[in-house]
Order: sequence, then C-alpha cells, then structure tokens
Amino acid sequence: MAKLIYSMVTSLDGYAEAAEGDLGTGAEDQEVHTFIGDLFRPVGTYLYGRRMYETMVYWETAHTEPDQPPHVLQYAHDWQAAEKIVYSTTLESVSSAKTRIERTFDPDAVRRLKAEADHDLTVDGPNLAAQAIAAGLVDEYHLFITTSVVGGGKRFFPDGVRLDLELVEERAFDSGLIYARYRTR
Repeated sequence: MAKLIYSMVTSLDGYAEAAEGDLGTGAEDQEVHTFIGDLFRPVGTYLYGRRMYETMVYWETAHTEPDQPPHVLQYAHDWQAAEKIVYSTTLESVSSAKTRIERTFDPDAVRRLKAEADHDLTVDGPNLAAQAIAAGLVDEYHLFITTSVVGGGKRFFPDGVRLDLELVEERAFDSGLIYARYRTR
C-alpha cells in the first residue's frame, strides 16, 4: 500500500499561504530544490486542487526554457513522469500529460488509489489537504518551514484538526529553511 504525503512550504507560524506577500525565503536555493526533487522522485501520483495545479503545470514545459540547471531539468522530468489528478469544479481542461480532472474529492476513491498504487501519492495545497486530513487519509506530513512569520493566511493544518504525529526526520538547510517529516501514529 502506498502512502499519501502532504507537503508544503510553510511559514514559521504555520501558514501555507500568506494573507499578504509570500512566505519568505529559504525554499528557492539549489540545495533545497535538489533535496525536494530527490525526496519526491519516487512519487507516482500528485493530487492537486485547481490553484496548485495551475502553479505546478509550469513543470510540463520548464525543460524547454534555455539554460536550466540540471536539478531543474531533473525535477521537470520527474514531474512529467507522474500521474496528476486535479480536483476542480471550474477547470475546463488540463495542459499537461498524464493528468485528469475529478469534479469532487472522493475519500473512498483515494483509499483505493493508495491500496492499488506501487508508488506514493502526494496531496498538495491546503484546501485539498484539509479534505484528505479530515478523511484520515494522510500518512505523512512534510513541512518545509521558512524563517518568516507572516501573521495570517491559509494554515498548513486546517482549523479544528487534532493529530498525534511522530517526528521521523529533520534537516536544517544553509538558507535557514527547516525540513520536518512527521508520520501519523
């Protein structure tokens, strides 16, 4: 059975999206990007909401831009190789291969995906992740914590959730970013 992983960059005060501006620095450098690429290379399926898909679809054509460094080309290749499911009631079509649209998030369908998959899955974006968390589907949480406190926005964890997690890995990067991987107990 595959794991469902929720991973995002988050501010030090726990926001996956800032109310104003960005989440601060730390996630843009080559060391972090290479680590993220290596970490998620084995992922077989990405579950996205519309907004996260629209951000990530960049990787469908990133390899065509001139002078891309090897770690960017590798990430683009890995992203293109994975399946993508976009949960959206408004998206009319997708612009990437190996991608389909689902109109509603069905926890039972995701359970079946996990049971049948040979490779792990990720759920990306705080809105979609909140649904997966509420359904008890998330097995691991990968937080990339910036050095910034942003004071508001969309939280990494949805309000009202209570989880008992076990820290299984952590790493500090030269940029100040901290990676923490937790497993559901």
